[in-house]
Amino acid sequence: MTKITAAITAVGKYVPDYILTNHELATIVDTNDEWITSRTGIKERRILKEEGKGTSYMAIKAAESLLEKSKKNPLDIDLVIVATATPDMPVASTAAYVATKIGATNAFSYDLEAACSSFLYGMSTASSYIESGRYKNVLLIGGDKMSSIIDYTDRATCIIFGDGAGAVLFEPNHEGLGLQDEYLRSDGTGREFLKIDAGGSILPTSEETIKNKQHTVHQEGRTVFKFAVSNMADVAEKMLTRNNLVKEDVDWLAPHQANNRIIEATANRVGLESEKVMVNIHKYGNTTSGTLPLLLADYESQLKKGDNIIFAAFGGGFTWGAIYLKWAYNG
Repeated sequence: MTKITAAITAVGKYVPDYILTNHELATIVDTNDEWITSRTGIKERRILKEEGKGTSYMAIKAAESLLEKSKKNPLDIDLVIVATATPDMPVASTAAYVATKIGATNAFSYDLEAACSSFLYGMSTASSYIESGRYKNVLLIGGDKMSSIIDYTDRATCIIFGDGAGAVLFEPNHEGLGLQDEYLRSDGTGREFLKIDAGGSILPTSEETIKNKQHTVHQEGRTVFKFAVSNMADVAEKMLTRNNLVKEDVDWLAPHQANNRIIEATANRVGLESEKVMVNIHKYGNTTSGTLPLLLADYESQLKKGDNIIFAAFGGGFTWGAIYLKWAYNG
């Protein structure tokens, strides 16, 4: 019997219409286009402005895009995973709501949170369900409404993040395509450097926490940058060495879109020229759980069946890792 592997068979995306440019940010905080671009590579980011709409709205739109393109019946979906750091609300599952709204009423569903590594971890989880033979259609959505947790008077964070969502469908494959290998890591000592202080069980919401602006992202940029550069590059290189790949074997690097310098450092470590590196940070900024599926959606037309793709991500916690995947269809 041929071994079952888990392959991505369809992708979808959604980004909000509103574009927040560097020039507009310069009217809000002390910054300018040249400063932002030179340090991050970001020119603009998308913001979900409509009142009453959260991560689920974007996740639903991305899933609907996938379903429309693939002609997949939502009733055939077994599981919906929403990878996100910004669920609609505490306790109630965002994924459960998304599954119901897209008509995946035969699916079970849950949220997965590992900061900017959420989608990468979700790829591992979705693939494991497929490889077990228990399920045949797993919809993995990565998305975040980062604008909901950003302080737009904090220059260190407001220039980086944007809103958006992407979706992929995992199905069984018998040609050896799909997920080949993974290396996932975490280090809890890093949680002090990238976090939201209040709103959790340690420091519940109060008048004081609101007054002190403790419900928005705080980042110690230099520390996070240092860890991200070394760890993303390390795991990307590990994917090559333990799978006996040389740089010529790699068709694409799909790195988390946090900072252009981190992307370049990761590419340099594995010796890849820029033409093989997926990049859209200039358009969307860091959409956290949305960066990797948005890359796949933007580059789908260039992907060919059998392409070797190395995914790498790094997030708060700290969490990080890499995945080696063989693409399953021609874009």
